[in-house]
Order: sequence, then structure tokens, then C-alpha cells
Amino acid sequence: MQESDVQALTALVLGSAFGLSVLFGAIAQRTHFCTMGAVADVVNMGDWTRLRMWVLAIAVAVLGFNGMVGAGWIAARDSLYAGPQLPWLSALVGGLLFGFGMVLASGCGSKSLVRLGAGNLKSGVVLLVLAVSGMATLKGITAVLRVHTVDAAVLPLPSGQDLPSLLAAGLGLPVPQMALLLGALVAGVLLAWVLRRPEGRSAEVWLGGAGIGAVVVGLWWVSGRLGFVAEHPVTLEPSFLATNSRRMEALSMAAPVAYALDWLLFFSDSAKVLTIGIVSVVGVVAGSAAVALATGSFRWEGFGGVGDLAHHLAGGVLMGVGGVTALGCSIGQGLSGVSTLALGSLLALAAIAAGSVLALRYQAWLLDREG
Repeated sequence: MQESDVQALTALVLGSAFGLSVLFGAIAQRTHFCTMGAVADVVNMGDWTRLRMWVLAIAVAVLGFNGMVGAGWIAARDSLYAGPQLPWLSALVGGLLFGFGMVLASGCGSKSLVRLGAGNLKSGVVLLVLAVSGMATLKGITAVLRVHTVDAAVLPLPSGQDLPSLLAAGLGLPVPQMALLLGALVAGVLLAWVLRRPEGRSAEVWLGGAGIGAVVVGLWWVSGRLGFVAEHPVTLEPSFLATNSRRMEALSMAAPVAYALDWLLFFSDSAKVLTIGIVSVVGVVAGSAAVALATGSFRWEGFGGVGDLAHHLAGGVLMGVGGVTALGCSIGQGLSGVSTLALGSLLALAAIAAGSVLALRYQAWLLDREG
């Protein structure tokens, strides 16, 4: 493959990622897909509808990702999430911080992008704070603290930390075969839970859940299959094109928001190039804006007061620090990472859920005290 061919393929990868992220933003805006909202609905109202939508998205993503592993198209070990080193403390601490922060900020990174597309200026402020704190945790002062504390607690594993690889090593079976079996089993159990109640069979739940899950699968294919070059003409090494991590990537909204700000600030630096994460950030906003404008739901919205601003600023900081520390947000770890069935992703998802519940209890306490 010539260098010109790589450039053309990179453009195709970026265009495909942008199109899929536009679809994500459109579906999320249309169906109100939101991790924080799903947890809040259960805690505050006992309504499980959006949580079933979210679990359906996981089921589709798990089935699609492991189906591609079974077909030999991709391998979990090539992703950011399934390496042999399990950063268990980073996943737990980062997940707790992110989960608490997304409640304070009225939504996670992806929801903030969706809300920005619909005219919510508060979300724009949150995203700016998230980007700055996220970049500080990637390369700045918070990164030093992260590396010397939680990142030092790592559990080495004999194989990749994804469950198919661990079980295949223990049972002496091929990883692709185990991925097919385990992926189908997990997806089937999740799907059965979604369908057991009438709200899980509604059209909106299926549009949001199946649609979002399919977008995640599509991005895994774009990055891991379409964008994979067995021998890059410059480095002569295997390469995943247009990724910040140099590994196979799907949707994530914590570090990519930081990388998007970094790209804008240092645009004249030839080393700063567009990546799947950066174009996905723009695509989600564009998709949400298109649906909001088409349906007449676009509304400018600002802060209600100093207290509202303070909570959103704190939420943005916690999401930036927590999302980078946990190697992903509620989308990056909660959907993309969990689709690989990686142990770190499962830990991060549990911590994000726990952090959001704690924040909801904190908000309820504040209301009771003010009352």
C-alpha cells in the first residue's frame, strides 16, 4: 500500500466515523438516550424504560463486537480496554468520579454534546471544562497525580482481560469460538431482561437501544477492520488509522472532547491531525442539532443561577478527571468497553453507576435541607 492510498483510506475512515456519530447524535436526541437519565429515572421515579433502552444498546454492542471477533475480523486485544494489565483502582476511582460528575452536570459527555446541539449553552460550558480537566489528566498536573496513585495499582493477567480470552486460556479453546459463545449468551440474557416488561418492547426503546448499539458496532468495524493497515508504508508496522490511542477505537466522549480542544488550539501544528474521536465529537453535535431543528425542539438555554453554574462546573471537572482516569466515560467504558467484555470496563461501569446514585442522593439531601 502506498502512502497516498493510506491518506485516502484515512479520509474514508474519518468520513465513516463522522457519519456514524451524526447518527448517534440524531438517535440520542430523538429518543432521549442518556445514561444519567436512565439511572435517575430508576432512583427518583422507579421508571426503568430508559435503563432498558441502555441495556439493549449494550446487548447489541456485545453481540456485534464478539460476532466480529468470532469471524476473525477484529481482536479484543487490539482495543484500549482489553490489555493484559487490569488497572482496577483507576477504573473504580475514575468511574466513581465520572458518575458523580455527570449527575452534577445534568448529563455525561455524550449527553452534553447532544444537549449542546439542541441549544443548551450550559452544556457548552460543561464540555469546555471537561476538555481542560481531561487534557490536564492526560498530560498535565492531574496526570502526574493519576500516574503515581491509582494507575500504580495494576493486576497482571495471563491473557487479555476480556472474558472470552480469559475463559479460552483456562479451557484451552480458541478465542474466536469463545467470543461467539459468550457474546451470544450475554446478549441473550440482557435481551431477555429488556423484553420481560412491556416498556422494553416499545418502538422508542428499540430505536434508541438497537440504534445506539449498532452505531458502536459500526465504529468498531470502521476502526478495527476498515481502518486497519497490516503494514503502514511509513512505519512498516501494523496500524489503526486515525486513532489517538494508536489502537482500535469506538465511541468515547471524555478524552476525545479534550483532544478536540487540543486540535483547535494547536491547529497550525502539523502533528495535530483529525482522529475518529475528534470527528465523532463534532458529529454528535451535528446529528442532535439536525433533529432538534427539524422537530422544532431547538431552544437556547442558560444557567439558572450561581448554584446551577457551580454544580455544572464541578461536574465538568469530575467528568474530565474521572473519564480519563477510568479510560472512558459512560459511553467509552459503558458501551464500547463493555462490548469487549473486558473486566476493567465492567468495573468502570459499576463504579459510574454507583457514583451517579451517590450524586442523586446528594441532590436529594440538598433539596431536603433547603426545604
